[in-house]
Amino acid sequence: MKAKSLALGFVVGGAVGASVTLLNAPRSGKDTREHFKLQANEVKEAIKKAKVNGKLLSDQIIATSKEGAELIKDLSTDMKESIDQWQQTIKPHQDNIEQYLKEIEMRLEELELESQRS
Repeated sequence: MKAKSLALGFVVGGAVGASVTLLNAPRSGKDTREHFKLQANEVKEAIKKAKVNGKLLSDQIIATSKEGAELIKDLSTDMKESIDQWQQTIKPHQDNIEQYLKEIEMRLEELELESQRS
């Protein structure tokens, strides 16, 4: 849509420029026709360049999007692996802590029973 607007702008701008030049320039008909041909060619070349640059930009955006998606996928995989490793690392410590807590709880119960007997 924007490329069409840009192309239309070039064409309209070229036509307006040509009209103003025709009305204000003291040239012969042959010189004026040559000038118009040059301007028309310049407008055509500008439109071609705009199309090529638009296509290149579109291709670059698509490639960047794909790279970004791949990067996010790799990052999430790496994070999952890191979390799994961390969980494996802390599991023995977690088990030890649970065992210590059970032992403390048992000793507290023993102390409570002894205090009740006394």
